[in-house]
Amino acid sequence: MEAPAAPPPGTEGPLAGVKVIDLTTVVMGPFATQILGDMGAEVIKVESVNGDSLRGVGPWRHPGMGPLFLQNNRNKQSITLDLKHPDDLAKLGELAGEADVLISNIRPAGMARLGLTNETIRAINPSIIICNAVGYGSGGRLAGRAVYDDLIQAGAGIAGLFGAVDGAPRYAPFNVADRVAALYIAIAVNAALYRRSRSGLGEDIEVPMFETIAQFVLADHMGGGAFIPPLGPMGYPRLLSRHRGPYPTKDGHITVVLYTNEHWQRFLGAIGKQGLLEEDERFSDQQSRNMNSDEVGRFLEEQFLGSTTEEWLRVLAELDIPASKVNGIEDLLTDEHLQDVDFFRVYEHPTEGTVRTTRFPVRFAYSPATRFTPPMPLQGLPLETASATGQSS
Repeated sequence: MEAPAAPPPGTEGPLAGVKVIDLTTVVMGPFATQILGDMGAEVIKVESVNGDSLRGVGPWRHPGMGPLFLQNNRNKQSITLDLKHPDDLAKLGELAGEADVLISNIRPAGMARLGLTNETIRAINPSIIICNAVGYGSGGRLAGRAVYDDLIQAGAGIAGLFGAVDGAPRYAPFNVADRVAALYIAIAVNAALYRRSRSGLGEDIEVPMFETIAQFVLADHMGGGAFIPPLGPMGYPRLLSRHRGPYPTKDGHITVVLYTNEHWQRFLGAIGKQGLLEEDERFSDQQSRNMNSDEVGRFLEEQFLGSTTEEWLRVLAELDIPASKVNGIEDLLTDEHLQDVDFFRVYEHPTEGTVRTTRFPVRFAYSPATRFTPPMPLQGLPLETASATGQSS
């Protein structure tokens, strides 16, 4: 296949021409709309007079412009509207009348009090795609309740999985529920846009955070519960093993995935234990290793202690066995592969000085998104001054 031709200057991505009204706050909704903006959509972020609550999380050079807000709100235009005021509500109606998509994580009861039901919005714009991001799906007894990432991690089983491994429930140390649900929002909106391109019809979408994350968890951990009656306990033993790794080395830690028989044969040959797969039934095949994950993990812990992390990485690379060093979050800033692929963008923000962000990780050969708009203060500079050209670091 021929290599794609160089994109023309100013190419704005595969969603160029799509207009999105963003009525979302915190992480789930803003991350979803940032993804759409990264792919070229025109996103108008509508904030209350108090602003998105994520603006309150520092550190910052100026209040309201902290790292979480900056990392979730690029490629958007920000405007301030008081939707309890009739004139501002009318302005939102005008925006919706010209938009392709409206995304909200205001609770449905709050939208109804404002007169912003799906029906009233669709009366303004029959072909609009409306996406309501909610905590719990309509029809369930928890519908309408407020949620945050912590509640969903607890309710959907993530915190409990940590308990199964470590003995006490805890949260993943990043907003995994918010960000996974955001991906579903972006997927659903793009699917609805495709449908509308063929039919001309709008769509009403509901993305429930609880159900989305429950599906994510159970996709790995349905286990014996996938069958009626159950064929065994729920859970994927390898993922629940306390000895899954990362494994200590002479000078640090390493993560290794010995998944197939071929991986094991190459690894055991390198350490002089070629006969283990035939001699020990716990290691004989993938299912046996899965069901004996703790014993397998303890065996690996003993092997890796003898050499340094870099020594093991060289050996495992030669054996074509998947392995990685264990990065701290600070290490990501200097990670050689991320530098190779220009993952970080450093730019001069109109009000915040020199700022680092990450680029959208997906590459489009024929319609790359080259437009970049930094997040702005609540009252902001004029929108025409808000663009800044990013520079890879």
